[in-house]
This record gives sequence, C-alpha cells and structure tokens, in this order.
Amino acid sequence: MIEKSLKQSKAIYWASGIVSVCGIIFEVLFGAAGSYLLGDGVKQYTLTISLFLTGMGIGASISEKVTKNLILSFVWIEYLLGIIAGSSTFLLFGVSAFLSSGTDAFFLYSVTLIVGALTGVELPILIRKANEIGVTLEKSTARVLFSDYAGGLIGGLLFVYILRPEFGLVKTAFLVAIINIVIALWILFYFKKELKTFKRHAAAGIFILCFLIAGVFFGEEIAFSFQQKLYKDPIIYYEQTNYQEIILTKEQGDLRLFLDGQLQFSSSDEYRYHETLVHPTMAAVKKHDHILILGGGDGLALRELQKYKEIKTMTLVDLDPAVVKLAKTNHELITLNENAFADKRVHIKNEDAFKFLENNKKRFYDVILVDLPDPNNESLNKLYTLEFYQLLRNHLAPGGSIMIQSTSPTFATEVYWTIDETVKEAGLFTENLHVDIPSFGDWGFVLARRESFKLEEAEISTETKFLTNDVLKSLTSFGKDIDQKITDEKGNPVSLEINTLMRPIILEKYEKAWKNY
Repeated sequence: MIEKSLKQSKAIYWASGIVSVCGIIFEVLFGAAGSYLLGDGVKQYTLTISLFLTGMGIGASISEKVTKNLILSFVWIEYLLGIIAGSSTFLLFGVSAFLSSGTDAFFLYSVTLIVGALTGVELPILIRKANEIGVTLEKSTARVLFSDYAGGLIGGLLFVYILRPEFGLVKTAFLVAIINIVIALWILFYFKKELKTFKRHAAAGIFILCFLIAGVFFGEEIAFSFQQKLYKDPIIYYEQTNYQEIILTKEQGDLRLFLDGQLQFSSSDEYRYHETLVHPTMAAVKKHDHILILGGGDGLALRELQKYKEIKTMTLVDLDPAVVKLAKTNHELITLNENAFADKRVHIKNEDAFKFLENNKKRFYDVILVDLPDPNNESLNKLYTLEFYQLLRNHLAPGGSIMIQSTSPTFATEVYWTIDETVKEAGLFTENLHVDIPSFGDWGFVLARRESFKLEEAEISTETKFLTNDVLKSLTSFGKDIDQKITDEKGNPVSLEINTLMRPIILEKYEKAWKNY
C-alpha cells in the first residue's frame, strides 16, 4: 500500500512539473503573439504576464471549491486548457483578419486570463490529491511547487530556443496543448481504478487529442490564409525566423516586403526612398572610401551605392541573416536590387547594430546610412537613442556624413523632431529632409555631420530615377503643420525631450501618433 502511494505521488509530481512547463510556454506565447500583432513588446508582455498571474490567482481561489473527484477535475482542466490554449493563436490570427480593430486585443487578453485561471486551479488540486494519498501537506506542497518552478524555467528555455524558431506561434500552441492532453490521459489511466466512467473520459481526451494533432498539421496553413486577408496582394514568400516574420507579396508587378507586418518597401516607388537615403549623403562629402549601412538587408541601398565606383568597402550590418539570404537568392529581389550582394566590395555582418558599433571601436566610415525599421518596440527604440547616435558620431570619419531614416514627419511629427533633437544632442549638426513616397506617404530623414554644412551646396553626381539637384533642395522645406514648432491641442508650444536608453520616450509618442493609421 505504501509502495502504491509512493508511485502515485511521484506521478503527481511529474504531472505538476510537465504542466508547469506547458503553462509558462503559454504565458510567453501570448506575450509574443501580442507583441507581433499589437506592437510594443514591453507593454504586451507586461499585460499578458499580469493577466496570466491574475488568472492564476482567480484559479487558485476557485480551487478551494474542488474537494471531490480530484483526478477527474484535473483531467478536465487539462482538456479545457488543450482546447482553449491550443487553438488560441490560430483563432487570434482569424480574429485579426476578419473582425474590427481592437477585437484581437480583447480576445488575446481574455484568453490569457482564462488560461491563467485554469493553470491556477491545477496545482492546488494536485497538492490536495497528494495529500489525500497520504503525503503530508508540507511535503506535497513543497514538492509540487518545486516541480512547478523548475518546470517554468524549462518551459521558458524551450520556447525561446526551440519552439518559437522551429515551429512558429500557431504550431507551438497546438504542440504544447497536446502535451497537456497526454498528461491528462496518463493521469486518467494511472488512477483508472478509482474511476467508474474511465472509458467515457478517455474517449473525450482522445477526441481532443485528434483535434489538436490536426491543428499541428493544418492549423498553420489555415492561419496563413487568415494572414492573406491582412495583405491586399497575394503572398509569394513567407518565413518565420528567430527574429521576425518575413512576407513578400506581389500583384501586377508590385513587389512588397513586410517584416512583422510592417511594410518595408514597394517596388513601384522604393527608388524615391533609397535615392533620398543614399545620394544626398554621398553628395555632402568629398571622400567615399568606406561606407557603413545599418539595416538595408534587402540590398536596395547597396544598389544605389554601387553607382559610385570610388567606394572601396561597403559594410552592411543586418541582424537577421534570413533577410540577406532572401535578397541574395530570391529572383524577384535579385532583379530589384540588381544583384547588389555580388559586388566584391560588400561585407555582411549579421549582428545587432548597437553591439556592432560598441565592439568595432577602431573603424571609421566616410558615410553611414541608418536604414532601420521605425522605433515601434523596445528593441528598435535603442537604435533611436542618444547613446546610439553618440556611437554613430564616434565612428564617423572627419568630413563624413550620416543619413538616418526617421519615420514620417506628417503622421508622427513629434517623433520625427524628437529624433532630430536627439541627434543634435549627440554633438552633430543636422539637416532635415522629407520626401513623398506613395506607398508610405510623406517620409522623413535626418542628415547629420560633425561640422556645420549647407545641403544646398551639394550636387547629385550620379544617375537617378527621381532625385535632381532642384528636387534635393526642395526636400528641406517643411510646411507649418509639420515643422519643429510643435504645439499641443491648446496651442501651447511643446518642448522636445531627448530619447535615451533610460527614458525611452519615443515608444509612447510613436504608438500614439500611428494608432489611427
């Protein structure tokens, strides 16, 4: 009898550890899904973790009422977790595609709270069952909680290093839910002698298991069709990398690249953006020996730089090797970037731009092009801070120039001029430009140098499709509604602050500015 109790208690400890692994994976999965679909990773992880923990507290309170049929209660909690959590990200993509804005956030937060509550019921039931078997309350609580906390660490590591990069968000949810169901069936079988209706409950579990297995094989494909609804053009390439989701669309010759749902370029007008990024910067300096491009993994900035035969080296730093690989191997992109990566002067570094500048202290560049995504999350925000611009300044050769893509001065006026103010705080002189790009709208750039300069004296010295010397001079003119004399709703002047690592003020400003676009 003692041996049987010992085996049953060990089964409970193993079950608690494994379901804890599942619980933490669902918790971070919801944070990742929220970050991807709703933006602002810190905000989404904070909300989902808070809601999940609140749910666990609610679940723990509810568990007080569960005093009978503990094994069946645990089993059906796992069944519910399997169904709700397993299909959560699959349904979230459907909600985002078909329902109105804001519904996806409500759905995600509701699911997070519900799954948290179900997770909160699990452990008290297992502790109570271990105590019922004969283990003292002190030992049962300590051992189940140990299994829970240890399982939490394993779950986090599995999600970061295996599940998310290898299986993506949809398939991961179904796979983890399968584990919940398998544990439920195992516990059900282990204690079947205590149950009069074992077959009925086992059949229900097997049915749910089959549903989840079908989700693993077909859920991602269906969710992909949901995603297609978010894009007006057919998707011709899709990849979920360790860093982001890459999507290429094409319709009637218009090729578009999206990273994490954000448009990076349209082939119909990208030359306006890339000519403005590259040629004013090159025209502002006399020496073009060494060029640094931060971002630009699509190779389109490189295409423009190839027009300058005097360049000796072009170093491109892009965090995600998958973007560069796509630009080097995809026929559509090779055609667009004119096989720019085949140039022997190009050197590729797959690193974080901030870390690259920190670790590469002795190298100086005549031109630095900052072609990075907008500061819409905490990871990108650091690339728009005073500290980052100080690093850029420290790597700029005497007489050199920097061009920084700086979001739209029309849609995000305060963000644009905050970037300009932050660059100036780094000890650089700036010139402001903006250009109309039909697929994006009005888009802004900040040109910076160590020395004061006049852009109207610069002349474009290479072939272009859009930019002329007269057009270049016109790009520095800003209308009264988007210039740096910003006022609040009452007409009072707004003083611009500096964006730093310690005070990432741009994040909130950016989210507020773009929420209606």
